[in-house]
Amino acid sequence: MKPAQIFHQYIWIINTLRAHKHLTFEELNRKWQDDEVADGNVLQRSSFNRHRDAILDMFGIIIDCEPKTYRYYISNPEILNDDSIERWLFSTLTVHGVLADSAAVKERVVLENVPAGVEFLETIIQAIRSGRRLRIDYQKFGAAGYEKTICPYALKLFHQRWYLLARTEDDQMRIYALDRTSQVELTDEDFKMPDDFSPQDYFSEYYGVLTDGTPMAHIVIRAHGKTPNYLRTLPLHRSQCEIVSTADYTDFAFDLRPTADFLGQLLSHGDGIEVLEPLELRERMRQLITENLKRYNK
Repeated sequence: MKPAQIFHQYIWIINTLRAHKHLTFEELNRKWQDDEVADGNVLQRSSFNRHRDAILDMFGIIIDCEPKTYRYYISNPEILNDDSIERWLFSTLTVHGVLADSAAVKERVVLENVPAGVEFLETIIQAIRSGRRLRIDYQKFGAAGYEKTICPYALKLFHQRWYLLARTEDDQMRIYALDRTSQVELTDEDFKMPDDFSPQDYFSEYYGVLTDGTPMAHIVIRAHGKTPNYLRTLPLHRSQCEIVSTADYTDFAFDLRPTADFLGQLLSHGDGIEVLEPLELRERMRQLITENLKRYNK
């Protein structure tokens, strides 16, 4: 069986259990045949058990069975609600499966461009897995290029761009955009990432990839019009919480470091978002908007 077919079966099992919550093996098998997942063939219990193990290994999703009712269910559904690689992989494979089955309408599916740099992912992941240093050729916008030897710690996808979090030879943590990288080479030098270092924790107080030491802040914004619905369905940060809701607006609170990435995201909503506090951040936003208006008033 081709890998694409196997992945399609994994995704089908996960989505079916997510939709119906609890199903006996017989009920699952009936739906399997009705949807012609395997050309109408039955789902063998031995195959289902192998799929359960593979789904756990690949996505971290646990499919348990209730001892009294013998109904199968996903016991850790929250794993698909965070920013984990498992959720991203699941989402990517789901879309891949849908599009593969819909080749006839491919002209009517419009996707975002994928930037340069993806050709380096395999080498970077190999370095992360083996604990090897990388030698990269890098060039910031508006600056001269340079060569650097780094210890790769983690990869992060943000706004359709891949970024590499790495420790430099002078023991500084830096972010490198792969679309500004022209060469990546695996070296023979080893490195060891600290056992207590967590990339998730490292980025947890930030929105985006900029980690410039901006102080923590308790931020309250007011969302107008339809903007509250966008924030509810796709929260900006894990700390986001809704504190006031009226017919005209909704207030949201955040506890994070308001870097340029976060401010840029707020500005992207136009007049749909207003910063209420802290006052210094409100003033900073006002200055950014004023400077932008000057360009239009020239």
